[in-house]
Amino acid sequence: MATKLSELLFGAFPDLRYQPTPKRIRAGIDGSPVVDTQEALLVWEPKRVTPVYAVPEKDLLARLEPPAAEGDAGPDEYPVRLMADAPPALDPRTGFRRHTAAGEELDVVASAFSVPRAAFRPSDPDLAGYVVLDFGAFHWLEDHEEIIGHPRDPFHRVDIRATLRHIAVKLDGVVLADTVGAHLLYETLLPVRYYIPPEDVRLDLLETSPRRTVCPYKGEARYWSYPESAKGKNIAWAYDSRFIDARQIHGLVCFFNERADVFVDGEQQEHPLTPWS
Repeated sequence: MATKLSELLFGAFPDLRYQPTPKRIRAGIDGSPVVDTQEALLVWEPKRVTPVYAVPEKDLLARLEPPAAEGDAGPDEYPVRLMADAPPALDPRTGFRRHTAAGEELDVVASAFSVPRAAFRPSDPDLAGYVVLDFGAFHWLEDHEEIIGHPRDPFHRVDIRATLRHIAVKLDGVVLADTVGAHLLYETLLPVRYYIPPEDVRLDLLETSPRRTVCPYKGEARYWSYPESAKGKNIAWAYDSRFIDARQIHGLVCFFNERADVFVDGEQQEHPLTPWS
């Protein structure tokens, strides 16, 4: 019997997962080094969508100490579904300290800094000798390139293809974009995104938003809102040009097709179910 590969992936969500990476991984804080290793692992705790780095304790350039003070992991983020038939997962914004595997929290300490509970030593024997580090607490390099957001998932792919199909975007019946020069972005487990040249977008109807987000595959995004609709807050975005991998969409504008109405060759597309619905 054939197996749908996404079902294998979703079937592993309740498990602690890891994958070795051959990249040189370095982390630091305020100019002080924390780790330098070529033996890192990518680790996904149960129900986590995105990975973090686990590094050998022998390669740490700082000390691990028991937590100096009591701490609260904080509230859970809302669980989300990546697809209609997928099991619940933790929203990727869920904080590092909401651990879903057994293990020990630790402070990361050196003469120049102390970062509380920024390390987690899993109790799983397959990860013996490793500690997971809080990605958001440190500045990270893969080889000699900065990594933002979270480590890139080797099983996660982003493909961008040009299209001559007629793409139109509407919200509450108002046309916000109309083009035959879009680029389609296909990303693992996410809906197709339609990136549109800014000259084909009604930017005069949109307001610049202060919102900024980062994606480890595409860069930093700035946003626009459509103030005439209750569904229009932060409805569109465009990425900067920091990552050459995503150069085909640099400066192009994309709309949340979870909320906006997207028409392809005149046919309205379904609103996908995602964490941004």
